[in-house]
Amino acid sequence: MSRPPEIVVTGRGVVSSLGEGADTLYEALLAKRSGIVDGVGACVDFEPESVMAPKEVRRTDRFTQLAVAAADQAAAEAGVPGAVEAERLGVIMGTGIGGMTTLGREFMGWLEHGERGVSPHFVPMIMPNAAAGMIAMRLGAQGPGFCVGSACATGGHAIGEGMRMIRRGEADAVLAGGTEAALMPLCIAAFKRMRALSGDGVSRPFDARRDGFVMGEGAGALVLEREDHARARGATIYARLVGYGASNDAFHITMPETDGRGARKAMLDALGDAAACPEDVGYINAHGTGTPFNDKIESAAIKGIFNGHRTPPPVSSTKSAIGHLLGASGAVEAVICVEAVRRGVLPPTLNYLEPDPECDLDYVPEGPREAPDTQLVVSNSFGFGGQNACLAVARA
Repeated sequence: MSRPPEIVVTGRGVVSSLGEGADTLYEALLAKRSGIVDGVGACVDFEPESVMAPKEVRRTDRFTQLAVAAADQAAAEAGVPGAVEAERLGVIMGTGIGGMTTLGREFMGWLEHGERGVSPHFVPMIMPNAAAGMIAMRLGAQGPGFCVGSACATGGHAIGEGMRMIRRGEADAVLAGGTEAALMPLCIAAFKRMRALSGDGVSRPFDARRDGFVMGEGAGALVLEREDHARARGATIYARLVGYGASNDAFHITMPETDGRGARKAMLDALGDAAACPEDVGYINAHGTGTPFNDKIESAAIKGIFNGHRTPPPVSSTKSAIGHLLGASGAVEAVICVEAVRRGVLPPTLNYLEPDPECDLDYVPEGPREAPDTQLVVSNSFGFGGQNACLAVARA
């Protein structure tokens, strides 16, 4: 049986509350800046007209606009579609919720004005696959394309499935990622009613004072490509995507499995896919939402991976700086992992001041940490529904 092709990252794209572009975001993280203001991580400086014509902006929801911006960055950096045949270029852009902003506005229009108060563009604006479709049209990508929707695991699943698509020989390159724009009153109210949000709007992953997550918005995208294809055309390779694991908790629609079984399986499967062992891991970008349950369960799951054979590697949650981007979080954090292994510098966990005995790992609290020997990093994404995704990223 032939070995599957090696998959590399040739393009990166990000829109976040800390700015646009992979380098901009990572340098802000290393500077210990926070994009969370007044309890939310909004992309306040993002201007959709910078990437789309005014007519397109009027006919798309914000989640699509954010996705297009991130995709444009990644595609331009990778030199696609010019260097990839249209029929061999795929697009997988996921979202946890879809066009919530449009849904809220159009529903109010219907209540106030009836049928005439509803835009004829309403359905194509709210449908979750709108972002993937728009990106494919902009790139002329005629390979496989679809939307992944698995709540907060969406971005990780989209990138992992993009890798598998290339391995199966269905594409030479895939633009994959996640996007979310759900900072609207109805959605915020729903999370408040669930008691999932921080009461004072501060993201404190793994800290004893943590009381919930802080909502953010944004998008992340990677161009994944067969290594031989990338090298043949002289593309810059930023990192290698070497492993992907996915699992179900099969436990509760919102609560993680209390023993971390599902999270542990996803991590082990990603390492198995990478033909790596836990001892090879130099850094973990945790799901790390800042909720009381997630953080202690994820910490226990990480410790369970190592079974006492070694001290777990450094861990951080970059949600402490940009908030929880829901369906976009796994994609943005995958970009962060590419930068961590490429630069050999680990980002910090902000607001970690009061240790919790149930969260006793090395959370990189003191600021960015030099780690020049890091060769393999892991990104965790766990979603409502009990669906888990884990990516393993290696140095190029």
